[in-house]
Amino acid sequence: MDEQRSEDTPLNIPPRPAPPTGYGRPQEAPAQPTPPHAAPPHAAPGHPGAPYRAQSAYEAHGEAQGAAFGATQPTQPLPHDGAPQAVWAPQPRAEERKSKGGGRVAAAILVAALVGGGAGFGGGWVSNSLTAGGGSVAESGSAPSNITVNNPGSVNEATAVATEVLPSVVTIEVAGGQSSGSGSGVVISEDGYVVTNTHVVTLGGTAADATVRVTASDGRIYDATIVGTDPTYDLAVIKLEGASGLTPIEFADSSKLNVGATTVAVGAPLGLANTVTTGIVSALNRSIEIASAAAPEGDSVEGEDEGQGEGSSPWFFDIPGQEDQQAQASESIAISVIQTDAAINPGNSGGALVDSEGKLIGVNVAIATADQSSSESGSIGVGFAIPSNVVERVANEIIENGTATHGLLGASVQPSSQVEGATITGAYIAEVVEGGAAEAAGLQEGDIVTRFNGAKINDAVDLTAQVRAAAGGSEAEVVYVRDGEEHTATVKLGTLE
Repeated sequence: MDEQRSEDTPLNIPPRPAPPTGYGRPQEAPAQPTPPHAAPPHAAPGHPGAPYRAQSAYEAHGEAQGAAFGATQPTQPLPHDGAPQAVWAPQPRAEERKSKGGGRVAAAILVAALVGGGAGFGGGWVSNSLTAGGGSVAESGSAPSNITVNNPGSVNEATAVATEVLPSVVTIEVAGGQSSGSGSGVVISEDGYVVTNTHVVTLGGTAADATVRVTASDGRIYDATIVGTDPTYDLAVIKLEGASGLTPIEFADSSKLNVGATTVAVGAPLGLANTVTTGIVSALNRSIEIASAAAPEGDSVEGEDEGQGEGSSPWFFDIPGQEDQQAQASESIAISVIQTDAAINPGNSGGALVDSEGKLIGVNVAIATADQSSSESGSIGVGFAIPSNVVERVANEIIENGTATHGLLGASVQPSSQVEGATITGAYIAEVVEGGAAEAAGLQEGDIVTRFNGAKINDAVDLTAQVRAAAGGSEAEVVYVRDGEEHTATVKLGTLE
């Protein structure tokens, strides 16, 4: 509030008053002359007559925009030598960005992995024209910075998240036989355990004992050994030899995600290390079925749609240079994934999908492409990541035991939409295996499963994906409909062999 003046106080008005020094307050001291070359005073928005002052990136967008982002920590200044510096730690946003609209596409799932090097994407232009991105790596001691910040006064949320996450993401190069390729990985321990995809370290199931080398974000190079693979959920763990002092990523609880939440994908698409893209969570509990040459025998979804025979599933691994091997795959896997519109391209596989705080919410696994005939198709805004809760469980089991377990329901299921007389979507139980988990829980032929551990079940793929996400021998809550009435049962799952 302005200072009060008594009525008998005489006014002393100079012929040409100097600009006021505050937001509408009387001038209390003589105005200082404007220094040479200094910016002239300007009124701040919403405060006539106020002098110009520097604003942060959020303030520059107005009070409403700043409130959406929440309070920020002050930006750290660069030293006079101009060297890039780390920026402030990421802060959660108070309001998530709205989802982008999009029409329907006839899409096929494409594994985001490079197999066959640059030649797989048209004559090797990647390695020849972008040597700074993936063709050469600096030696330890002269390694490039994780991220360049040229203007610390304009740092935004994505910059902060990238600075937080990049030290925990690595580029993986794999060679086996006549094939080679690259993908990404996420550091989960200081001594060098890294989680990635099975299809990255096995070159899509074609290399059983591949040679693996890893480049950290700071340029250090490590040889790596494969600790174990889990083809059922396309996850694998590798160990960097001689590593110490690495920066493990922090896991978020993927069960608490909301559609519309901010996502940041970090990895090495097309071999371009330290690449960052942003988007939102566009769908949760999305289930996809993918033909996989690495899948264990008998792991396919039972009760396929009529007319949808072997090899005709719309979701498959289409790895550049390995199309023939994938087309011959006789097994498939069903996985529950997070869908995001953050740009994910071949080479992002195994990389991190994180939230606005830089915590891991998923491991990138596949993308959709509108062009099934071309291996050069990139992101169309539909990417998929394995939820962090599944990643953490599977990775820990692989480190401890060399393998991971997955649930088994003990029933043959099919989409209820194909069953005459069904009035609700779900997974229709066509047959119950004698002595299996479903029978022990009281499930019967004709029951329609509508929820599994809280996740909505729309068809057989949904149910299989959710059952496999659970650990073998664990308990699960199943909601099903029998004769028009809803029931709930607790099932102790078997273990997939």
